[in-house]
Amino acid sequence: MLCGRIPGLTLGQRHMCGEMPEALIALGEGHQLGAQECQQQFRGHRWNCSKVWQANVFAHVIPTASREAAYTYAIASAGAAYAVTAACARGNISTCGCDVRHKSAPAASGGGAPDEPWKWGGCSADVDFGMRYARRFMDARELERDARTLMNLHNNRAGRTLVKKMLRTDCKCHGVSGSCVMKTCWKSLPPFRLIGDKLMTKYQKAKTVQAVKGKRGLRLVLSRKKHTGAARAQKPVLDWPKRMELVYLEASPNYCERSLQSGSQGTGGRICQRNGHGPGSCDLLCCGRGHNTQHIRRSRQCHCQFRWCCEVKCEECDESYEEFTCK
Repeated sequence: MLCGRIPGLTLGQRHMCGEMPEALIALGEGHQLGAQECQQQFRGHRWNCSKVWQANVFAHVIPTASREAAYTYAIASAGAAYAVTAACARGNISTCGCDVRHKSAPAASGGGAPDEPWKWGGCSADVDFGMRYARRFMDARELERDARTLMNLHNNRAGRTLVKKMLRTDCKCHGVSGSCVMKTCWKSLPPFRLIGDKLMTKYQKAKTVQAVKGKRGLRLVLSRKKHTGAARAQKPVLDWPKRMELVYLEASPNYCERSLQSGSQGTGGRICQRNGHGPGSCDLLCCGRGHNTQHIRRSRQCHCQFRWCCEVKCEECDESYEEFTCK
């Protein structure tokens, strides 16, 4: 009944939900992680990721195959892998737990290991399970074998793989009176904000791709370099996108005007900063249309004091300020 009531799931996703309903709770948490991080990263941009996550859960969210779509799919996939991995470590999913490869095993030196003697212990994040489950679930939406599907699958993989690459090693000292005779170390997830920051860097360096036919069907390539002169008859050289790069097929719209076809909500009514020219500024957000100025006056509690026992007394302070919104 639970799986049947969730909108936007494919048949394959409903089957996975029926097999492991507790994992879907973690996926919901990952969905929120991705939504919040996307909106935080793009809060000062013309496209601010605000309407993307209000569609059906786990459904396709951006009609244009732009670099914004690339980031959206990557951060959603990362959120799914991250949340499932965290749920495993908390014991919330019965079929997974800690990474047994990093449990009570002596550690090799090097690879960022502490200088003191140490060993694996604690509960290392089972990120491989999180990645496998996120891959099965998120990729289950991509039923067609066209260029957009290949783009989505590529960015899904980049997002969840980044979670594994950003695992950190945490350690705890053991010894008498604070001495560190031995360290017990384990792999843990970083704050999700750091994953969002890293994906934002990849968004800024995202590569344009196109689909070409090969022996095994369509593949994504970065560009075609043609030979000249005597080598003109040779086949063009194809550059493949790297596994961790974000890729997109279409140039982004300017997002100034509302367009359902491109998924643009427009910037009319957006709050902006009058000074400056960067993210969040009226110069950037309002697209040359200018902005409205509203004088706002409000009362708020201030100069609060705690009085024994047990009362808080506050004064009422009036404040006025200007708010700027795009025309």
